[in-house]
Amino acid sequence: MRNDVPGAAGLVLAPGVVHLDEPAAVFEAMVTGWERQQRSRGLVDATVEGRIALVRRFCEFAGSYPWDWTPGDVEDFTVSLMSGDKRLAPSTIRVHHLTVRTFCDYLLDARYGWVEQCRERFGRFPQQVCHDFNTVAHTAEYEGRLSRRPFAYDELQHLFDFLDARVEQVRVSGRKGAWAALRDAQMIKTAYAFGLRRRELCNLDVADLRPNPHMPRWGTYGAVHVRYGKSVRGGVPRRRTVLTVPELDWVVDGLRQWVEEALPLFLGDQTGSRPELWPTERGARVGAGSLDHRFAWLLEQAGLPRDLTLHCLRHSYVTHLVELGYPERFVSEQVGHSYASTTAIYTSVSDDFKTKTLQAALARVYPTEEGHP
Repeated sequence: MRNDVPGAAGLVLAPGVVHLDEPAAVFEAMVTGWERQQRSRGLVDATVEGRIALVRRFCEFAGSYPWDWTPGDVEDFTVSLMSGDKRLAPSTIRVHHLTVRTFCDYLLDARYGWVEQCRERFGRFPQQVCHDFNTVAHTAEYEGRLSRRPFAYDELQHLFDFLDARVEQVRVSGRKGAWAALRDAQMIKTAYAFGLRRRELCNLDVADLRPNPHMPRWGTYGAVHVRYGKSVRGGVPRRRTVLTVPELDWVVDGLRQWVEEALPLFLGDQTGSRPELWPTERGARVGAGSLDHRFAWLLEQAGLPRDLTLHCLRHSYVTHLVELGYPERFVSEQVGHSYASTTAIYTSVSDDFKTKTLQAALARVYPTEEGHP
């Protein structure tokens, strides 16, 4: 047994100590060791804490410790997750299965010494309880809610018109909140115009607005430098630069108005000392959670389907770029996808686009047929 590996039993179990509740103490040491092992891999706090909480929840449900877990415990746990009014989605259950499977793999790895510890202390040792026959398989590319989809063009126009009208209504009424309403409107428009995730959007600074040398008249609004892109397997956030596309160049005027006119008035004496592009009235940065709640409320006020989310704007961006004829590789680079298959999941072109594409194909293949040039 090695003691120099983060998470090894020898590093979290004090030798020669007699515990009043030895099974509980060993389980806590296992959890502590697994936490150390994950943090040594660079996983973020939210991931580690979520996994630890799930393992504790499974242990409580099973009513036993890992060296007594069985595949039947996993099956009973799965049934409980799929029952009741708050039944979980298959994708969420699969993540829970993966967490338990990963924890068992950690305990069974000889480098960490937990098998020997359990055999010596309890005469039993952990086993892998998650198998192909009792866990949810990943059989579909997309497992999100089927009711979520890209915005239609008329829905987008309606949403943007509502946001603009709301800014004017708040301003004319004389109530506080006109600048916040303008900020919310421009945030939502920017999310769509650059296909940004909510975290990417909220973490933008004014300095992240970049020029495009090929379009000098756009000034510093020809591109957005994303510094907090989605990370992979505990890595640092991935960076990318998202270019302004000419079909969505209306976002330039909105950003210019917000940065050069509204933001100085919004910040007042703090102008220059606040780097964030989307500040709050209380001197903080707009958070992703509050933005989600705000967007849901605005969507309801606009009379649009409640199943649409802020992330649906990103799906709309991908779909509309494809319909505009942009190459698949360009679209993937814009939204930060490593694989074209991921971009394909986001794409849901309209029937009109499909019809035009088919007509163009027919014209190429049957150029002399009646009804074709």
